[in-house]
Amino acid sequence: MKIAALLQSAALVTAVALIPTATVSMAQVDGRAGPEFSKLFATYQRIKASYVEPVEDDVLVRGAIDGMLAALDPHSGYLDGSDLQRLETMIDGNYSGLGLSVIMEDGAVKVISPFRGSPADEAGIKAGDFITHLDGDLIYGGELDDAVARMRGKAGTSITLTIFRPGRDEPLEVPVTRGVIELEPVTHALEAGNIGVITVNEFSADVGADVFKAWGAIQKEATGRVSGLVLDLRSNPGGSLDEAVALSDLFLDSGRIVSQRGRARGETLLYDAETVFRGDMAEGVPVIVLIDAGSASASEIVAGALQDHRRALIMGDRSFGKGSVQSLLPLGTDAALKLTTARYFTPSGKSVQEGGINPDIKVPQLSDPDLALRQKYLTRESDLRGHLINELGIKDEELEDDKIDDPRFQLTAEQLEEQGVEDFQLHYALETLRRTTKSSVALRD
Repeated sequence: MKIAALLQSAALVTAVALIPTATVSMAQVDGRAGPEFSKLFATYQRIKASYVEPVEDDVLVRGAIDGMLAALDPHSGYLDGSDLQRLETMIDGNYSGLGLSVIMEDGAVKVISPFRGSPADEAGIKAGDFITHLDGDLIYGGELDDAVARMRGKAGTSITLTIFRPGRDEPLEVPVTRGVIELEPVTHALEAGNIGVITVNEFSADVGADVFKAWGAIQKEATGRVSGLVLDLRSNPGGSLDEAVALSDLFLDSGRIVSQRGRARGETLLYDAETVFRGDMAEGVPVIVLIDAGSASASEIVAGALQDHRRALIMGDRSFGKGSVQSLLPLGTDAALKLTTARYFTPSGKSVQEGGINPDIKVPQLSDPDLALRQKYLTRESDLRGHLINELGIKDEELEDDKIDDPRFQLTAEQLEEQGVEDFQLHYALETLRRTTKSSVALRD
């Protein structure tokens, strides 16, 4: 897939706004940067002349580019070759492998999240796990591309992952059989009591339209008598900014959805309801939105918009806290910069950068047997090296979780399993909708 085709798609892991490269601004270089460029060129010359082994120019140039972007924030990067191929795969949504979203963190391959229903998910791989070996071979300190290439492979073949799970003393040996990964952005179900559940796994193209279709299917199955809706955005790392706006607009009939504020001209944008879909598709139906520490970017835009407009009750755990927008800036025909160009703000003017979206009702995932251990090592935006600072200057202690035990949440994972509860957060949301009236859940004043 060519870079031009990629730039026409918004199916990325982070909230993306596609903007053209400004040729004039690219040509203008601050005169004060001259001495610094001299240092860069001098370093290049020294390496070429004196390094113990010959170094190709493309290695040095790529290293310089990566170094510049690494000095900015964790979400800016340079895309070419295999990086663009991975982007193409994500857009196509079909490949053979394990079904993992991973990053490189301090030389280690870290799991952001397994795709729901994927071989990795079914094998018990969890967000926050570190993969240290593949079939017994140490991959720490290697290249992320090499690790990803080894994990992919023909459906039906197996690979053994050695997992370090924070909070556990011993590594885990997890055999996983590869399968065909068909990324399904939106799924739906009708639960007892005519409660609909719509799960959004990623914000790829046409997610807004897919959710609208899912709602229609739920209405048909419930013969038009839907008494409540759960919108599940847990472990959704984000995607297209436009699709986040579209999804929010499905539930709003007026007001601001999100605002985007950047330094460059044209980077300050306002997004309002009634611009994508007309009216509230679920008018009169109470809505609960589920989020957790893996809900980031576009997921936080939706949760923040529905929370500020009091259209939905937000439930679960505090979200990731990524309040920035990345733009794809083409560099020729086969490369691009993914550059942070703006921050976004909820309708009330709140930035979710660092702090995230706080749920109206905090509900721990008690059905996770490793909950207590994993809570100590959860990674959010504020934990990433070089992250953007919240403009409001929120102090760390103000982001601390409430440590007081809640009497509602005392059951263990084993007790819940005996009761047949596999997903406590979803179970609690469904029970809340079943035992409360519309006016007291999502349509409160």
